[in-house]
Amino acid sequence: MWAGVRERVLALRDAPHWRKVFGADRTGHGFSLFPALTPDELAAAEAHLGVTLPHEYRTFLLEVGAGGAGPDYGLFPIRPPAPGAPPADRQAARPFRPELAALVDAHALDEPRPAGHPDDEAFRAAHAAWRTREDALDDALVDGTLHIGDRGCAYYSVLVVGGPHSGTVWEDVRAVGEGVVPQRLASTEGYLSFAEWYHHWLTWAERTARGESAR
Repeated sequence: MWAGVRERVLALRDAPHWRKVFGADRTGHGFSLFPALTPDELAAAEAHLGVTLPHEYRTFLLEVGAGGAGPDYGLFPIRPPAPGAPPADRQAARPFRPELAALVDAHALDEPRPAGHPDDEAFRAAHAAWRTREDALDDALVDGTLHIGDRGCAYYSVLVVGGPHSGTVWEDVRAVGEGVVPQRLASTEGYLSFAEWYHHWLTWAERTARGESAR
């Protein structure tokens, strides 16, 4: 699955048009990769997160690199916890529940209005309770996922790490009120696995960096 991928990525640093690849230049990844994890380092990172990571992502971390070059502004690094590090919040270990999107939409329709309350104090109390519930639902949208990449403008790529959708890549677009939605490619149907997502990006990046084609 990952044979030769690290070498292909690093070779792009010498391609004539590498700066045309979105996210590679300036504050981006520059086609650099962190060293791959050892099995012991990966086990420590998984224990800290409270999950066993999906197979394709695990093998990427072991064979290609622990972060760096990837779609958009690159992949966040995965490292074992430092000695004395505080426990992780274990958000990744909670169930991933895409059905929460419907609850978020329904909750938005129930926002309190002043006309429905006897006075300002009652309205403020109701609205504060509504806001607390909104924040909790918003946070829960990314339960069962791991933020793996930066798309810019407060958008992120997330990997589902448990349940029926484990191993698929989704988009965290909560910054614009759109929740968490599956990544899609025009050339494929259904959900996109981590390997499909990364290989698609690498093929496009190679063509772009060599001046062969646009996305």
